[in-house]
Amino acid sequence: MGAPMNTKNTRVGPLASASGAPATAPLDIDALLDNPNTGIIVCCGSGGVGKTTTSASLALRAAERGRKVVVLTIDPARRLAQSMGIEALDNTPRPVLGITEGAGSLDAMMLDMKRTFDEVVESQATPEKAKQILDNPFYVALSSSFAGTQEYMAMEKLGQLHRDARKSGEYDLIVVDTPPSRSALDFLDAPERLSSFLDGKFIRLLLAPARGPARLMTAGMGVVTSALTKILGATVLTDLQMFVTAFDTLFGGFRQRAQKTYELLQADGTAFLVVAAPEPDALREAAYFVERLSGENMPLAGLVVNRASAAPESDLSADEAMAAAERLRRKGATGEVPAGLLRLHADRMRMVSRQSLLRERFSAAHPGVPTTVVPALSTDVHDLDGLRTVGDLLAGDQRPG
Repeated sequence: MGAPMNTKNTRVGPLASASGAPATAPLDIDALLDNPNTGIIVCCGSGGVGKTTTSASLALRAAERGRKVVVLTIDPARRLAQSMGIEALDNTPRPVLGITEGAGSLDAMMLDMKRTFDEVVESQATPEKAKQILDNPFYVALSSSFAGTQEYMAMEKLGQLHRDARKSGEYDLIVVDTPPSRSALDFLDAPERLSSFLDGKFIRLLLAPARGPARLMTAGMGVVTSALTKILGATVLTDLQMFVTAFDTLFGGFRQRAQKTYELLQADGTAFLVVAAPEPDALREAAYFVERLSGENMPLAGLVVNRASAAPESDLSADEAMAAAERLRRKGATGEVPAGLLRLHADRMRMVSRQSLLRERFSAAHPGVPTTVVPALSTDVHDLDGLRTVGDLLAGDQRPG
């Protein structure tokens, strides 16, 4: 997927904004997409800020500029499939039809957490051992709903895609859409959390009978087993012991693969984009993401601020508009339309000012993070043309229609 790109050294020092507060350099989306050394783009941010649409738009734009792209979503909203004209996404990349212009290609897929877990087990174990694990009730519960499993499997699927792409050359760019809220960065902790569970004292205790001769079983172990049987039930405890015993032979492979994927996320060929909305809560979450990524030594490419209000094409300030509306009221002008439009104009100008101030505060706290601002659209994105429009706006090519 190309040589590493040093995205860590692409930050630009703070500039001065019109208000005197620090301003950051613009985020050059097309330069990021066109650079053949960019192998992975991870979009993260809080819920409801447009990560899925941003991911799909970036993937489509890259494909139409000649890249061979696969976009992986683990967002449960499933809007990606609708926008790309695919009836349903699953764990297998599906081609997106209607790609134009460049000689690239685009596939889309949605993470199937359990299927990915099953694939890892099947690849790491003998057929007999794999069947024993896959049929185990405790494994079924773990692979479907255990806290952290989704994030762990997202890392696993990313690692699989990257390994396959290096071998086959089928893809040269992977775009990853992450879960909403702070769980979007849980994949940084997931390998250690899952490994700690599987390597914890409780699991080691359950493995003791299988690892040593019966004479080593102490009275204390018998008491613990008896207590667990009363709490969990004999069947559940037996299922758990059988699962842990079978899974123990795979544990080292899981931990090693997770570590390789973590290192892949830190590599220079990876670029993280933090996606936010021009709202206090969303930008606070964005600040958390930026700080966390920096603390984990992850390559941050920049910030995308979605759905920003565009200033009206008028030099009339909010105060001037309100004053004019008040003059009309005092003169007893007939009809409320002119005054109402002036008040709407004033509200719009104030919103634009508030959002601009929020972005400037973010810049002041996090200077050097390149930023692009995407104006709000008048309609929802539901097809490829809509994604193209968002891609244009991400790259600063046009204003929304």
